[in-house]
Amino acid sequence: MPRLTFFGAAGTVTGSRYLLEHDDQRVLVDCGMFQGYKQLRRRNWMPLPVAPRSIADVLLTHGHIDHSGWLPVLVRDGFRGRIHATAATCELTRLLLLDAGRLQEADAAYAARHRSSRHDPPLPLYTEQDAQNAIARFAPCAGDLDLASGLHAEFTSAGHILGASTITTRTGAVTVTFSGDLGRDDDPLMRPPAPRPTSDYVLVESTYGNRRHPAGDPADAIAEVVVRTHARGGTIVVPAFAVGRTQTLLLLLDRLHRAGRIPELPVILDSPLGEGVTDLYEHFVALHRLPANECARVFASAQVSRTTDDSKAIATMRGPKLIIAGSGMATGGRVVHHIARFGPSAQNTLLFTGFCAGGTRGADICAGAESVKIHGDMVPIRAEVVQLHGLSAHADADGLMTWLRSNPQAPRECFVVHGEPEPAEALRRRVQDELGWSVRVPEHNETINLG
Repeated sequence: MPRLTFFGAAGTVTGSRYLLEHDDQRVLVDCGMFQGYKQLRRRNWMPLPVAPRSIADVLLTHGHIDHSGWLPVLVRDGFRGRIHATAATCELTRLLLLDAGRLQEADAAYAARHRSSRHDPPLPLYTEQDAQNAIARFAPCAGDLDLASGLHAEFTSAGHILGASTITTRTGAVTVTFSGDLGRDDDPLMRPPAPRPTSDYVLVESTYGNRRHPAGDPADAIAEVVVRTHARGGTIVVPAFAVGRTQTLLLLLDRLHRAGRIPELPVILDSPLGEGVTDLYEHFVALHRLPANECARVFASAQVSRTTDDSKAIATMRGPKLIIAGSGMATGGRVVHHIARFGPSAQNTLLFTGFCAGGTRGADICAGAESVKIHGDMVPIRAEVVQLHGLSAHADADGLMTWLRSNPQAPRECFVVHGEPEPAEALRRRVQDELGWSVRVPEHNETINLG
C-alpha cells in the first residue's frame, strides 16, 4: 500500500517535502528549505528521517527556495537519484541554488569577521559547490514521466512562476496530486493554473487559505507610494523575490512610467540573480503573458547593479530612487544592507510586496517593529513601511477553491498543506463545508496510508 509522509510544509508555509513510498521505492516530491521562525530554521540542520540514499528520485514542482532549497543538503548527504522538473524550473532552480550557496558562504564569512554569531566558527548550511553537485542531478522533463521505480508522473501548469507545475503521480492504482504553489487567474505576468487533475488524493497549498486579495489594481498602490516618497526626496527599498515578483514589479513600474503616473526616477535592480532570472523570462516567453517585444522593453527599463561595489555605490546616489533587491522577506541578500542604510530615515519607504512568513525580518518590520537585528546590530526602522498583498503570485482563498472545483470528480481525501495553522484550518473548513470532501491538515512527520 502506498504511503505518504509529510516531512515539511505541514503546519507551516515553508519546507515543502513529501515522501511517497510504494513497493519499497521512495520518491520525494519537493525538497524545500524551512524559513521563518528559528525553531523552523533549525530543521534545515536536522537529517531527513529516512536515508537520502534510499530515495530513488525527486520531483520538483518549482524553483522557489522553500520548495527546492534543501536539495544540496540531500545530495551531500547521499541522494544519488535524479531530480525531475520542467526545463524552466531546472534553469531557475540552478540560479537560485547557486545564489543560495554563495549567500550562505558569504554570510558565514561575514559573521566570522564581525564575530556576530555565537557559533565558532559560523558555518553555511551548504556551499556553492554543494549546489553545483545538486544541479548535476537535474533531469529536465516535459509533461509525462515514467520512472524506473514504477511511478508515473504528470506535470501540469500551476501558473505562479516560470515553469511551476502541479504534479500528479500514479503508483499502482493510486493517484496523488501535489498542487505545488498555485498562481492567480488575474496575474499580470503569468498564465492561470491548469484545472485540477483527476486523482484519488490531492494536496493543496494554503498560503492565502484565509484571505482574499484586495480589490483594485496593485499598480495604483505602487504609484501612490512612489509619488509621495519622491515628493519628500526619499528612497524606496523594495524587498522582492528574484523569481516572479521582481519581473512583475518591473512590468508595473514600466507601465506606470509610460502612462505618466509616476515621476522620473532611477529604478535599480540590485540583484545579479534577478537579472539572470529575468533573462530566463525572455527565453521562455511562451510560458507567460508578455509578448517578446514588451518583455524585452520592460526588462531593459531598470539599471542593473551587478557587483558588490555597484551595490555599495547605491548608498551614495543622491535624490529619489527605487531599489529592488532580494530577498522578499528580507531574510538575507543585498536588500538587508539597504534596509540598514535607508530604514532609519523617515524620508524613505520600505515597500513589501507580498506575504512575509512569521519569524522573518520582513514580518517583524511589517508588524511595526521599531528596530530589527541586521548582522548583529539593532537597526532602527523609522522609514514608512508599506505592505501590499495585491501582488502575490499565490491564489487567494477563493482562487484555491476555484482550482479545487475545476474538476467535478472529488478525491477520496484532500490534504491542506503549505500554510500557517490559521489559513490552513480556514481552508480545511471551506473544503469540508462547501465541497463536502474528506479533508484534513496533516502534522509534521505524519505518515498516511493511501488506498
